[in-house]
Amino acid sequence: MREISTQDITKVVKDLCIDANYNLGEDVQEVLRKAYQKEESPVGKATMQQIIDNFEISKQGEFPICQDTGFAVFFVDLGDQICIKDGNLFDAINEGVRQGYKDGYLRKSILADPIERKNTGDNTPAVIHLNVVKGDKLKIIFAPKGGGSENMSEVKMMKPSDGVEGVKQFVVDMVKRSGSNPCPPIVVGVGIGGTFEKCAEMAKRALLRTIGSKHPNPFYAQLEAELLEKVNKLGIGPQGFGGTQTALAVFVETYPCHIASFPAAVNLNCHAARHKEAVL
Repeated sequence: MREISTQDITKVVKDLCIDANYNLGEDVQEVLRKAYQKEESPVGKATMQQIIDNFEISKQGEFPICQDTGFAVFFVDLGDQICIKDGNLFDAINEGVRQGYKDGYLRKSILADPIERKNTGDNTPAVIHLNVVKGDKLKIIFAPKGGGSENMSEVKMMKPSDGVEGVKQFVVDMVKRSGSNPCPPIVVGVGIGGTFEKCAEMAKRALLRTIGSKHPNPFYAQLEAELLEKVNKLGIGPQGFGGTQTALAVFVETYPCHIASFPAAVNLNCHAARHKEAVL
């Protein structure tokens, strides 16, 4: 059994909070530059240039990529041979968020109560998805999720008879309704199967994939490519000003489901597809 201290976890989480909000992943930077080259609309191309300029400026100093530094969302893989020392895992993560958002001068956006609307003042509590895996490693993925893209999310309890064509229609219609709200070009996460909550979690987890990667199942890899083509034909374009580059990628995740059910979910990420990870 390997021990990991809560102090080490807090330090890692603090650094992830700052890094993810300041530095866009190399895969996202690369695909944004490619989208600039492919964009056919003059206005869309000029908008893409501003997006590229923005993340380049953020690398020059302590400047967040976006003023909305998001809800702190974590995907944690906890090895079954690990013992958390000197405290609680979730408490350690929340303390890291508290320190990271304070020391990184990141906007605090979380309300203690959804009706009373009073800010917690430190961007906690985080949303933490915990998965127990084999081994003696602790993997922490941090994904700050902005309100604009998060609001453009839907779960649909489809009929089994809707099939794959129903999923395609649902995804494309949902992106069309979202328009400029999620700050395109977007990354589209799709969850298919499971239960009401499981498909929503899969749709969000899908956004963590490296842009340029393909689903290991050829059927779903083809579905991702087809959906990306359909979404980009909508003409929404960068920031909704029109153009050919509405989405950077579409990622699909699946899970077994009940014989009577066919749930599907869509979760969008803005062009600042922020996430960073660490392994302890």
